Formats: sequence, C-alpha cells, structure tokens
Amino acid sequence: MKQKRHAAILNLIANHEITTQEELATRLCEMGFRVTQATVSRDIKELRLTKIPLSGGLYKYTQPAVNDSAWGQQMLILSKAVCSVCHAQNIVVIKTQAGMAQAAAAVLDSLLIEEIVGSLAGDDTIFCVTQDNDSAIRLTQQVKSFL
Repeated sequence: MKQKRHAAILNLIANHEITTQEELATRLCEMGFRVTQATVSRDIKELRLTKIPLSGGLYKYTQPAVNDSAWGQQMLILSKAVCSVCHAQNIVVIKTQAGMAQAAAAVLDSLLIEEIVGSLAGDDTIFCVTQDNDSAIRLTQQVKSFL
C-alpha cells in the first residue's frame, strides 16, 4: 500500500501544483488512500520531496532531479550484489553476496516497483512478495534486466 501511495504522490506532484501537505492529503483521500497528516509528512521525507517557487510567492512540491550518477550507483549496487533471482508462486527470491541483501533491498525499495507488495532482507537473501504469480514473473525479469 505504501508503494502505491508513494507512486500516487509522485503522480500528483508531477501533474498538479500541490502547495501544502493538507492539499496532498486531501487529493490522496480523493484517490481512496486513508492518510493522516503525519503519514503524508513521512512520505514527503521518504520521497525526499522538495519545494520550488511558483509565481506569486507560493511553493509547490517536486521530486528532486534524478542524478544520472545516483542511478548508476544504484544499478552498480544491484549488479555487484545480486547473484541470482528466481520466483516461487508469488515470492521472488533474490540471492546476494554475503552482507549485501539489505543494500540491494534498499535500492529495490527506492525504485518503487509496482509489483513489490513488500520485501524482507537478511544477510544474503531478499524475499519480495508480489500480488500473484504473474507479478512475480514480471519482477524476476525486471530485476534480471538491472543486472
């Protein structure tokens, strides 16, 4: 649910001039998300949203510019950390180098991949739960494409 809410927030700020947390919360509620101001505040922090000036002295939320080197670093982490990817029903199992599962899982979480319902990282293994088998197949292919 959090990933879907984050995706909705990014969509809203890309397509509308959202100037306050209250406005963002209202729009999310209109979309069917039950959120509090505290939840919206945490989401803004997690998404690292910033405000940029508009004409007339107002400010709107925006996503920070994607830094190509940051994207490259994330893909480097995945390519160096991940050893194998497979799925069993609706669970995708990602094996990593020892001690790298949490870093790789953090990268996957930051990508806001729609198929991932939730993930759990240990020392060298990540479990990603998806809605169904088809989502697991798509996620497996997507992760393999990052390698």
